[in-house]
Amino acid sequence: MSEPTVIELGPRDMLVVAGLPGAGKTTMLRHAASGLPVLDSDQVRARLAAAAPAVPYRCYRPVVHAWHRLRIVRRALLAAGPIVVHEPSTRASTRALLALVGAVSGRPVRLLFLDVTAEQALAGQRSRGRLVRPRSFARHVRRTGKWRAELLAERVPAGWESVQVINRAGAGRTRVVAELLVGC
Repeated sequence: MSEPTVIELGPRDMLVVAGLPGAGKTTMLRHAASGLPVLDSDQVRARLAAAAPAVPYRCYRPVVHAWHRLRIVRRALLAAGPIVVHEPSTRASTRALLALVGAVSGRPVRLLFLDVTAEQALAGQRSRGRLVRPRSFARHVRRTGKWRAELLAERVPAGWESVQVINRAGAGRTRVVAELLVGC
């Protein structure tokens, strides 16, 4: 068995955990980032579903995504300490927005990309009992394919501090730890 991957966050780092829907980001973060603030669109989705249980998700999905991004901006600007963001980031515009948020808030933006095949991601979706619509998933796969080659070549996108790529097996051995803040 190989050594665990330990990701050490600085006091203002923003770690974006990205990958295809169903890649295992939520499962990994559940144990890897224990005790750290994690911003996940599922948190917003759960709140809205509880408030309006009869409304199908497809009717309020845009609200979930907008609210999630607003939470990221707010936390980046106002909160102390590092933050972890769960965001597929398959769109170039989303990655640009996250880099801009990092620049405006003075936070180094780091990427942890969970690299899985489309088949593995679909299996992950099935296991959680929530499938992304086929056309939407195909767009995620297409966009990730273009970006993945750059990440595997260790090219760090403009505005980002670092990139780390792990596979599903590596996700289970990953730990995210924060640098302790020392008070004056």
